Amino acid sequence: MIFPLTPSKYFAAVNYVISETALGTIESVLPYYEVRSAAYTTPSHIILTVVVVVVVVVVIVVVLIAVVVVVVVVVVVVVVVVVVVVVEVVVVEVVVIVLVVMVVLGLMVVVMIVEVVVLVIVVVIVVVM
Repeated sequence: MIFPLTPSKYFAAVNYVISETALGTIESVLPYYEVRSAAYTTPSHIILTVVVVVVVVVVIVVVLIAVVVVVVVVVVVVVVVVVVVVVEVVVVEVVVIVLVVMVVLGLMVVVMIVEVVVLVIVVVIVVVM
């Protein structure tokens, strides 16, 4: 014998399916959030945090070294100019000094490029976290 589905029974059945589906969805999603929140206290997260802190400290140290190098280069250039003007050093020595200054400036450029690369890596790590 087939029982006809009256409107009230139909809506009751639909509500039951919706509530069970929603409940099932919530129950299936909850573990993801629990795992996600627990991930912030796992050893891998702690290691990642330590790595980020170390990289930031290294970047700061490299920036300070670059500033010191810039100051040294400026002082060397000023001294060279004063020596050339006052003592009239031989042209060959001036060329050698200028080449040394250019090498130091080239090293500074390399340091700056490394800083930018490290900074980009740090930003990527932070965004991924």
